[in-house]
Amino acid sequence: MLTPDSLWIVGSSRSGKTTSLIQRLIEQAEALPAPPHPCPMQSVLVFAATGDNRIDLVDRIAAATQGRVPFDSTTPLGFFQDEVLLFFPLLVERLSLTARFPLRLRPETEQELATRLWRTALDSGELAIPGVSEYFVVRRMLDLFQLAALSGTPLEDLPVILKDGFAGREDGGALWERMGVALQTWRHWCWERGLLTYGIVAELYWRYLLPDLHYQEKLRQRYRAFYADDVDEYPAIAQRLFSHLLDWGIPATFTFTPKGALRLGTGADPEELATLAERCEIVILPDRADGLGPQWGESIVAWVQEPLSYAQLPEAILSLQTISRAQLLRQTAEVIATAIHSGQVKPQEVAIIGPGVDAIARYTLREILSNRGIAVESLSDQQPLVGSPLIRALLTLLALVYPGLGRLLSGEAIAELLVVLSESSTEEVSRGGGGWLGAAGEAAIQAMGGLERSPLHPPIDPVRAGLLIDHCFVPDPDLPQLLPVNAFPRWDRLGYRASQSYEAIRQWIETQRQQLQQRLIPSPVNLLDRAIQHFLAGGSHLAYDRLSALRELVETAQHYWEVDTRLRQSDPGRAARPAATTVGEFIQLLRNGTITADPYPVRPLVARPAVTLATIFQYRAARLAHRWQFWLDAGSPLWLSGGGPLFGAMLLLKRWDGRPWTAADDLEADQQRLSRQLLDLLYRTQERVYLCHSDLSTNGQEQTGPLLTLVNAATPLLMEKEAIV
Repeated sequence: MLTPDSLWIVGSSRSGKTTSLIQRLIEQAEALPAPPHPCPMQSVLVFAATGDNRIDLVDRIAAATQGRVPFDSTTPLGFFQDEVLLFFPLLVERLSLTARFPLRLRPETEQELATRLWRTALDSGELAIPGVSEYFVVRRMLDLFQLAALSGTPLEDLPVILKDGFAGREDGGALWERMGVALQTWRHWCWERGLLTYGIVAELYWRYLLPDLHYQEKLRQRYRAFYADDVDEYPAIAQRLFSHLLDWGIPATFTFTPKGALRLGTGADPEELATLAERCEIVILPDRADGLGPQWGESIVAWVQEPLSYAQLPEAILSLQTISRAQLLRQTAEVIATAIHSGQVKPQEVAIIGPGVDAIARYTLREILSNRGIAVESLSDQQPLVGSPLIRALLTLLALVYPGLGRLLSGEAIAELLVVLSESSTEEVSRGGGGWLGAAGEAAIQAMGGLERSPLHPPIDPVRAGLLIDHCFVPDPDLPQLLPVNAFPRWDRLGYRASQSYEAIRQWIETQRQQLQQRLIPSPVNLLDRAIQHFLAGGSHLAYDRLSALRELVETAQHYWEVDTRLRQSDPGRAARPAATTVGEFIQLLRNGTITADPYPVRPLVARPAVTLATIFQYRAARLAHRWQFWLDAGSPLWLSGGGPLFGAMLLLKRWDGRPWTAADDLEADQQRLSRQLLDLLYRTQERVYLCHSDLSTNGQEQTGPLLTLVNAATPLLMEKEAIV
């Protein structure tokens, strides 16, 4: 049954679907009839696929309407979470939960707590999967929980689905039963403590909140219209929500990309959302006239699927081939730099895209281009926090101040701390005047000269730090010490600035230890804040990437101790243990390479002209488009196998027919995803695509990926100093 004034807008990438949605919102803002249930809180609801997409959509709507149209914006997961929090008392009553304010777990905390809860089963091998490490067994189980919740599958049915889908694998289904029991235990454990994960939030919403008649009545009265952009990226349970809204006669506008499905296999179910089209008036948008996609997209996809000897690729598809990957990275950067300096293209018009951009590629490309005066912006560059020297220094500082953590310290870590924090501490001492040596001592040191360096370098360089650690650091499991600088017999070799800086750091640590004993430091988060304010001036002068890492650390620490406080309230044994134990666990969590949730906001407020560097998934998710695209590692097999679905995800789609999932099904799914990726990338480039291929990968293996025939058929790029083509 059609819902009046509801539209289903269909089109390819960059065909103007979002623009049409915004125009529809403006048209309906004044034309919508008075709601049947007048309510002062009624508004317009706007959905976007992700948080970053939501920010872009909000900005575009605000600019188009000049702020005249009030609306609420959210994402599907954000909406489920907000509703669960708002109506949590209703869920407490219905499920007989403990009446405490809910606290959502971040992914890294969820992983750690689940691992502890399942420790006995993990150690005994009950949950073991051959060839899979403990970390990924836990991650796989938590992902299955979330996938089941997003698909609207009861958790109790998950073992049966896995047993049918993976028939003949593992140990005949007993493993899936044990995993199902463990996940139900995890769910009950979180419910008792008021802890929410994305999976628990999604299940609470579709299974208990959405069917509740009282909630439905409240929901029906709150919105007069809703708009959902890119619904091909929404989970299946969003279809249930939208169906209810349409049943109540609330008009809607949807946009849908038939060959998008970016998040298919990570929680989205495009085919389930597509069933809403029959309830709307369908509008099909034509392709854009510019770009390679409309003219060549389907042909190039067909070429990759079945290379045709008589076909000819367009001149806009060029290949850059080398033997080694190191050569490839250098030549790719040189091609880009030459083109930019010659005025053929601007930095912001160039994108480097690969199926998996590793740290070597990021570093090499960034260094070469930066040395040529060209900025590089890595898109969603998720790296472990511990990869930042600044973060490692702050973690070392925690271990120095809190007692009993000496085993987490090494001489190398202390030396790094001295180098990283030295410059700001010296500035702090100079502002205070005097210092530990007094005026005469300072004059003497200055007269000696020492091995001074430019103010652009840290006062304590690695060599000086090594000398200090050798003579002034006393390791101890309970209370490691930093001795005064004159414990080093030849402390005059350090120089004035290094000596002053070291003493400032040492005295600050001693002061914090004393205040900790006097209970003047409420939590480790406060200690981190003090260190940031004292040594880093609050972070205000830091570059964006370092400031982002700092903000990420603070947000992670705040969340970690919020969860610790909650657990201490429900666990007497945990409440009795010292705070230093939790500090040690936090340090080890980050040192294990955990990638924490992104800080908010996750991008600079003002974009700078820079070359974009991203994986295929990141690039497509950001909805970007460029004049020139460089497809990195074009011969890599990761173009086919990289970015595949989460374990078991395809069994939780509505289209799964119940038969066992085979290797042939995996291959078919990979080929379909490759076709969608190529088509989308071609629609997002306006002028040229450079296929960058090296015969050998980083580990020396020959690369024979699915795009190799395309690379060989493309126009070769002649490397010349005078010109690019």
